[in-house]
Amino acid sequence: MPHNGPRPLRADALRNRQRLLDAAVRAFSHVGPEVTLDAIAKEAGVGIGTLYRHFPSREALIEAAYRNELAKLCDAAPELLETLPPDQAVRAWMDRFIEYLSTKRGMADALRLAIASGANPYAHSRDRLLAALGLLLEAGAGAGTVRADVAAADVLAGLSGVSLIAGEPEQREQARRLLDLLMDGLRHRVPG
Repeated sequence: MPHNGPRPLRADALRNRQRLLDAAVRAFSHVGPEVTLDAIAKEAGVGIGTLYRHFPSREALIEAAYRNELAKLCDAAPELLETLPPDQAVRAWMDRFIEYLSTKRGMADALRLAIASGANPYAHSRDRLLAALGLLLEAGAGAGTVRADVAAADVLAGLSGVSLIAGEPEQREQARRLLDLLMDGLRHRVPG
C-alpha cells in the first residue's frame, strides 16, 4: 500500500533544517527582520535553495524559528526532571525561560512581520508553556520540595515579570536573584 503522507526528512536534511533555524534565530535577534535570507543560509552553511526547500518564505522561516525555540524550552521540562531533583529542575527551567523570552524579544520585529502576513506563531504557545511548567511544579509538589498550591499560570506571570524588568543580557545577575526569590516563594510552606 502506498504511503500518502509527507516523507520523513533524511538525517542530513534534518541537520540542515536545524542549522537554518538556529542561524535564523541569531540573525533575526541580532540583525532584525531585514537580514537577508542569503545571509542566514550562508551562516547555516547551506545554499539558498536548501533554505527555500525547508521554508518557502521569510515568514515561514520566522514562524518556524520561533516555534523551534518554544519547543526547545518546553521539551526541556521532562529532560531536566530526568537529571535534576524536581525543585532544581524548576529553577533551571526558569533560567531557560528568561533566555527564551530574551530571544523572543530580539525577534519581535521579525515576528510582527510574520503576523502581518497572516501567520500566528503564538498559537498554542501559552498552553505549551503552562503544560511544561505544570509538569515541573507537579513533580516538585510530589517530591515535597515545591508548594502544591501554586498555579502554573501564576508562576508563568511571575517569570514574565522578571523578564520585563531584567530580561536584557546585561541584567542576568539581577534576573538570577529575582528567580531565586521566586523559587524561595515556591518552596515556602513546604513541610520539613
